[in-house]
Amino acid sequence: MNKYETVFIINPNIEDAGVKALIEKFSNLINDDGKVETVEELGKKKLAYEIKKHKEGNYVVINFEANPERIKELERIYRITDEVIKFIVVKKDEE
Repeated sequence: MNKYETVFIINPNIEDAGVKALIEKFSNLINDDGKVETVEELGKKKLAYEIKKHKEGNYVVINFEANPERIKELERIYRITDEVIKFIVVKKDEE
């Protein structure tokens, strides 16, 4: 298993309960075939540029271990989840 970090930005109009539900959904997806190490909710922040007519968004960072095949599925779910306005998954270097 490789170590990864994912950052996703959630629509700022989503309530706190909705944000928590999305974090749980993605954490469970990762835990199906990997292991979530840390979840960091950074809260609402101003975006560098407008994305989908939003000037701010709720930032979430998850550090995790997973098999490379799981990343494709995670990115697919991000794309079809309307509340997620932007995301990135990066492989961390072994330290």
